[in-house]
Amino acid sequence: MKIPRRFTKENNSPFNGIEFEARTSEIREPNGKVIFSQKNVMVPKHWSQVATDILAQKYFRRAGVPQSNSDELSGENDARQVFHRLAGCWTDWGNRFGYFTTERDAKAFYDEVSFMLANQMAAPNSPQWFNTGLYYAYGITGPSQGHFYVDPKTKKLKESENAYEHPQPHACFIQSVSDDLVNENGVMNLWTREARLFKYGSGTGTNFSNLRSEGEKLSGGGKSSGLMSFLKIGDRAAGAIKSGGTTRRAAKMVCLDLDHPEVESFIDWKAEEEQKVSALAAGSRLHRKLLKNLLDNCFDEAGRPHTDLKENKNLKKSIRACREGFIPENTIQKVLQLASQGIREYEFPELDTGWESEAYSTVSGQNSNNSVRIPNEFFDALENGRDWRLKYRTTGVVAKEVASESLWNKIATAAWACADPGLQFDTTINEWHTCPEGGRINASNPCSEYMFLDDTACNLASLNLMKFYDPKSGSFLIEDFTHAVRLWTTVLEISVLMAQFPSKEIAKKSYQYRTLGLGYANLGALLMSMGIPYGSPKAKAICAAITAILTGESYGTSAELAKELGPFEKFLENRESMLRVIRNHRRATRDDNSDPFEGLTVCPEKIDSSECPKELLETARLSWDRALELGEQYGYRNAQVSVIAPTGTIGLIMDCDTTGIEPDFSIVKFKKLSGGGYFRIINQSVPLALRGLGYSESQTREIIDYALGKGDFEKCPEICRAFFEKKGVPASSISEIEKNLKTAFDIRFVITPWVLGEEVCTKVLEVNPEDVTKPDFSLLAHLGFTNAHIEKANEFLFGTMTLEGAPHLKEEDYPVFDCANKCGKKGSRFLPYQAHIEMMASAQPFISGAISKTINMTAEATIEDVKDAYMSSWKKMLKAIALYRDGSKLSQPLSAALLETAEELDEPIEAEALKTDIVAFADKLVRKSLRRELPNRRMGYTVKSTIGGQRVYLRTGEYEDGSLGEIFIDIYKEGAAYRALMNAFAISVSLGLQYGVPLEEFVNKFHMFRFEPNGHVADHDNVKFCSSIIDFIFRDLALNYLGRTDMVHVPPKEPIAPLGSLGAMAAMQATVPMQAEERVDVALSAREFEDDLALSSRLAKTKGYEGDPCSECGHFTLVRGGTCLRCVSCGSTSGCS
Repeated sequence: MKIPRRFTKENNSPFNGIEFEARTSEIREPNGKVIFSQKNVMVPKHWSQVATDILAQKYFRRAGVPQSNSDELSGENDARQVFHRLAGCWTDWGNRFGYFTTERDAKAFYDEVSFMLANQMAAPNSPQWFNTGLYYAYGITGPSQGHFYVDPKTKKLKESENAYEHPQPHACFIQSVSDDLVNENGVMNLWTREARLFKYGSGTGTNFSNLRSEGEKLSGGGKSSGLMSFLKIGDRAAGAIKSGGTTRRAAKMVCLDLDHPEVESFIDWKAEEEQKVSALAAGSRLHRKLLKNLLDNCFDEAGRPHTDLKENKNLKKSIRACREGFIPENTIQKVLQLASQGIREYEFPELDTGWESEAYSTVSGQNSNNSVRIPNEFFDALENGRDWRLKYRTTGVVAKEVASESLWNKIATAAWACADPGLQFDTTINEWHTCPEGGRINASNPCSEYMFLDDTACNLASLNLMKFYDPKSGSFLIEDFTHAVRLWTTVLEISVLMAQFPSKEIAKKSYQYRTLGLGYANLGALLMSMGIPYGSPKAKAICAAITAILTGESYGTSAELAKELGPFEKFLENRESMLRVIRNHRRATRDDNSDPFEGLTVCPEKIDSSECPKELLETARLSWDRALELGEQYGYRNAQVSVIAPTGTIGLIMDCDTTGIEPDFSIVKFKKLSGGGYFRIINQSVPLALRGLGYSESQTREIIDYALGKGDFEKCPEICRAFFEKKGVPASSISEIEKNLKTAFDIRFVITPWVLGEEVCTKVLEVNPEDVTKPDFSLLAHLGFTNAHIEKANEFLFGTMTLEGAPHLKEEDYPVFDCANKCGKKGSRFLPYQAHIEMMASAQPFISGAISKTINMTAEATIEDVKDAYMSSWKKMLKAIALYRDGSKLSQPLSAALLETAEELDEPIEAEALKTDIVAFADKLVRKSLRRELPNRRMGYTVKSTIGGQRVYLRTGEYEDGSLGEIFIDIYKEGAAYRALMNAFAISVSLGLQYGVPLEEFVNKFHMFRFEPNGHVADHDNVKFCSSIIDFIFRDLALNYLGRTDMVHVPPKEPIAPLGSLGAMAAMQATVPMQAEERVDVALSAREFEDDLALSSRLAKTKGYEGDPCSECGHFTLVRGGTCLRCVSCGSTSGCS
């Protein structure tokens, strides 16, 4: 092939004109703990800090890389090293196997691709970044992992000799399964094959319809346990790998045909399992509450068992309460029997609805995306009121007939309740199948964009559409785009040439069909920049034309490659079918009816020539004319060429505002600073759109200020620089306020005693010294400012985060800036689900595969809305659809689905229970005796542990006799409220101990208390797991002061005596100000903790995020792509990218 240059010049470096700079890359938890750090990372200067962090943390090779300044082998530290190993490897393989006409073409290919990578114009899928070029650039091999490849020279299947000479660049796999238990390609063998893919961060999908249903006869006699029993095994296996520290969470798709006898159980699977989670959470709390009360009433005041129901009326009431609460009789009897033996403790763990909770890990069906395959015959039956037949898999005999309307209701109800199952439209998919002679398309990859034969794989790449937009002329750079499509089709084709695969069958079929997955990202940002509302007729026409150019040019390039290298092996036997599909793609570019579609039951939407820009339309039509003409002459090198992928992580490395075909999620974005923290920036599409819509520079500035805020403390209304100067606040303190305003989101977090300093507060602003340290103290309220003043200042300084109500902005232009979610507190507009479906319908006719996108619906959406969305998707010829109704998952914070007035109920119920228990329990017991003073110099110990990644210090203080008199808890977590809660709790316990409350009472009361952080305990010899920090504290104290080995997971080898004067001298803070500490309001501390978490979640939602913390880095910066989440801080995804 000839490779012309468009972005680079011959004999010049591909990086000419690109400035590189050294940066530090860090990923931090919210508490400031560094979980990744690398200094002197060289990246292009125009890259964001997030893109830098993704490259350094995820894609840099860590070992085996030669260093220019030493003989040692270390890791990559320069983006150019990565660009070279990728582009160099592709060029080397292409050159060796005849892909380039001359050496000059090979060099042009290397330079052009390198330039595009550096300028964030395109990016391959993650496995390429991980694996490609390690052998080529550094000679890294590694032991073989059981992979296979077809030798391009001999065309014979071979087993890989090492791990990296033939890299694994593929992200998407579809695997088959036979109706067999243990033999090759059987059910149990599939779990092994899936595990191999999950281990290396790839995703896989399978249609399980071959498996016989429950009750069908087995060849050796007996009856089958059924499909669902095996799906639960696979779900459990995927869950174990997901939690095993792999590259990312296991990504899995489970498909089932609608005529399988167990399809009803499959449809209800996830919804019913969610109900189990709800029952476990509610039931466990009810059990603990009632059984605790029952056990307490089994003893008299002297602590003796007292289980005579005739004499113990309280016990009788407790038993009645247990029975009314549906506690099983056996459980009640078990507690009574324990009490009669003098045992005062009965552990009953509380479960919650958190995604990583014990409740979710107990139920099945949580580790896959589930989809039902629906043929057109079902919709015909639904329309005509006919029953639908479910058929046995072994005989084909009808097992059952169900009302089609009932089945349709069941699907919609389950999707409304828990977002699964999604739908895959089987007839539509197979009518667009380019290779039906090789078999039917039965399944997809986990995100539903790759749809092809079983036991094949696809490697993906995406183009950043914003890099092909000229804001000055307002035009799309068509020639640059077609050039890029040609280059990256070649990149993906070479990737098939060099690849290895995890099984013989996948290696063989991938060689025979050579499917590619070229797509794009940033469509939503492009449309907004053009001033075109997402989902509008013009947006649909532009989307259709760009997608048509992408796939048409790619097929044209594939035909060129076929001319030089030959078509894919199975082309000739599928020639007529493939050319029919190509002709149908071509017909969709012309909106006349002179040339009807061939072999389609449901016809696609065509490009609307009245709405589409002329140059885009003409190029789209010419692309398909050329693709068909060349294909008829030479065939095609690839059976498929395009998909629209989620582009989660690679979207971040390209600094895309939007992923795949998605709209934007927020008007205001939060840019990461190299030293940590974030600052607000306007979505880069907004000023481009405003200028294109004809707004002047001054009007544009005022509109942006409305959304972003002015940040000018001097001109801020009421709460301003002049006010504090008049109060006598030093200039240095005012400067500190102005410094903090740059990264803050609320003035209440800036004008605080922590920013101004205690001395300024007490001496200048006349704050009572005792108030300064109170967690609920508001300095702004002390200074006389009302909530109205604060809100007015916040809007001036930090903006509204929406454009609704902005000065000068015309209401007719509002739709241009509509996002997937409501923006800011004042925002009320968002894109309806119909707009998402319309955009997918405009792109689908021009995609070889399908589109990975989930339709987001509001919490108020009804089951009828779900039915409408599903039916509309089929009628508009989508291949697949998945929905997510806000709040439908139990693990999602409820507040995201509540009305604005109810959002004060955000997070967490446990804090309220803890607050009540601390206050009531301490108040009840502290009054029982006089206080016993601790000596000024005292013994004790300090223990340092890590709970769920959170560092905790527990310090104790002892009386002269070695008994416990006080505790201190130091926890390094962001937010003063959390520390205040722990401090208040420690004070409450210490006061209780000093007034005579037995340590046993505290242990019994708070042991097993559950809230985050929890889980694994590191750096402790005896306690290995805990349900909360408080649970950990009392396990440790019970062991060391009560000798309770039953409270720990690893008992000491030698019997332990209660600690006393033998304990090491504790490095504790002085306890002189105990009287002041006694005045700490525990209830306020607990409430402050609750408010802190709720506020973090609410602030995240106002910024367009989900309100959940990222499971990897802890930041509240998760963006939802349907049922999957992507963190824009660290790039982690929940399995769909």
